[in-house]
Amino acid sequence: MSLSAPAVITPHLLRATDLGRDGILELLAEAAELRAALQADPRAGLERLAGRSLVMLFEKPSLRTRVSFEIGIGKLGGQAVHLDHRTERLGVRESIGDYARNLERWTDVVVARVFEHRTLEELARTSRVPVVNALSDRFHPCQALADLLTLADHGRAPGECTIAYVGEGNNVCHSLMESVAIVGGRFLAVTPPSFRPDPGIERECRRLAEASGAEIVCSDEVSAIAGADAIYTDTWFSMGDSADPAGVRDKRRVLEPYRVDAELMRIAGPQALFMHCLPAHRGEEVLDEVIDGPASVVFDQAENRMHAQNALLVRLLRDR
Repeated sequence: MSLSAPAVITPHLLRATDLGRDGILELLAEAAELRAALQADPRAGLERLAGRSLVMLFEKPSLRTRVSFEIGIGKLGGQAVHLDHRTERLGVRESIGDYARNLERWTDVVVARVFEHRTLEELARTSRVPVVNALSDRFHPCQALADLLTLADHGRAPGECTIAYVGEGNNVCHSLMESVAIVGGRFLAVTPPSFRPDPGIERECRRLAEASGAEIVCSDEVSAIAGADAIYTDTWFSMGDSADPAGVRDKRRVLEPYRVDAELMRIAGPQALFMHCLPAHRGEEVLDEVIDGPASVVFDQAENRMHAQNALLVRLLRDR
């Protein structure tokens, strides 16, 4: 696809709607080009973001997000600073607005991994440099970009494939559903009735789908996944979930019929890839036979976090 007429991109990335259809597709193309260049020559990107910096604010632990951003900007000639907020949430020591106004004097972009989406919204409202959502309770847009890139790598073109998300309608589900609603294709949220995606986000996605021609389906029937190009799941118990034993038992009982095992993949069909944003709780939402099986592309997804984010950083900072 041509990059001759770059799409307009908002100053921040808090959710997929900040990119739009052209923005998403162009970022995927640029990510593939950057990846190919770096694989051919690890020094090929060093001038892209030379002298640029990003600050990472993390209220939650991280493996993929921290390493992919920190090493990614290094491959492009920039540098990253990590600020650990696992023991002191943003806004406690000083206001989020004051924090943002300090950071904007030193850094070119702020990457934040937070418990509450409103924290990101406040950062973006007060910051004069781009703010990137590296995960919140409502959205995970960087993961969705990596997922679409991975699907394209495996011959499932964005806008033309069917993604079936199985389990709990959480932040990852929201961003995938939103991305498909924007670029086209078919998205199935296959969840228990009590764990459906957020109703407001689902309504927004249906409105977006009207414009793109996408199809958004929510079902509690596992049989709905038949024919899907990809089966996607996530851990049932995320960071910050209640540790109440009774609540954990009840949630596990409700979600057990949605565990991704060989039988569920058989229902999907031999064409189906298996996807997971990781970390996985093996034996819970997915069995080893699937995540380690030939259909699994979970580590491709993990690698593509860096490539998708590199393209995003280049686009955000290109004209600044």
